[in-house]
Amino acid sequence: MTDALARARGLLARAGRVLFITGAGLSADSGLPTYRGLGGLYNGLTEEGVPIEAALSGSMLRQRPDVCWRYLAQLGKACAAAVPNAAHRAIAAFGVRHPGSWVLTQNIDGFHRQSGFPAERLIEIHGQLEPLACMRCGQAVADAQACLAGPLPPRCHSCGGILRPPVVLFEEALPITELQRLQDAAEEGFDLVIAVGTTAAFGYIQAPIGQTLAQGGDLIEINPDRSSLSGLATVQLKKRAVDVLPRLLSHIEG
Repeated sequence: MTDALARARGLLARAGRVLFITGAGLSADSGLPTYRGLGGLYNGLTEEGVPIEAALSGSMLRQRPDVCWRYLAQLGKACAAAVPNAAHRAIAAFGVRHPGSWVLTQNIDGFHRQSGFPAERLIEIHGQLEPLACMRCGQAVADAQACLAGPLPPRCHSCGGILRPPVVLFEEALPITELQRLQDAAEEGFDLVIAVGTTAAFGYIQAPIGQTLAQGGDLIEINPDRSSLSGLATVQLKKRAVDVLPRLLSHIEG
């Protein structure tokens, strides 16, 4: 056991309230590519000659739903072909044992839910890929994968409107309900934040970290690459999440 892992275990053992903040690096070990960087899915322009942020935007869905859905379908099929990994399962098992633990995830793959993390303490700030619903009449469609196997963009069987998932596209506002849940949880405070596979580029991700550190709490960063959080971390574990989290979390009893 490394010194860094031992220090991280000590911080975790003393923490009553713990916030996991998870990004694309967590699901990379499930076979899902990250957007950018090494192994990134969209390091250049899309086939249409635009950045992926433009292709997966709310305005593109309205104006050129065929373009937006080309990449939504890629994400949906990739998620359907993958499963939660040992790191997701370790976080879920810890969450079941520790009622003071929360997850704030940027990921839209639904793997925290699938692995069994308590839904009442899970904040999926960017939404998820299922179920689909009609943008015109609001009718929900349960079998998203069947829609992805058909013509794109998928359409409502009732009114012919374009379907979409409950995901936050670029240019769209974050869901008010999830922001409120995050605010409520943050107001109670956290003793420890564990940032996993995220660059924490967004202010709403950085805010609970800054608040925790300002109140005397700690930050553990788990990321094989250096990020904007590395200089703030009490302990930095430069490893893949799947190699660290099961070892870090398994011995902490509820």
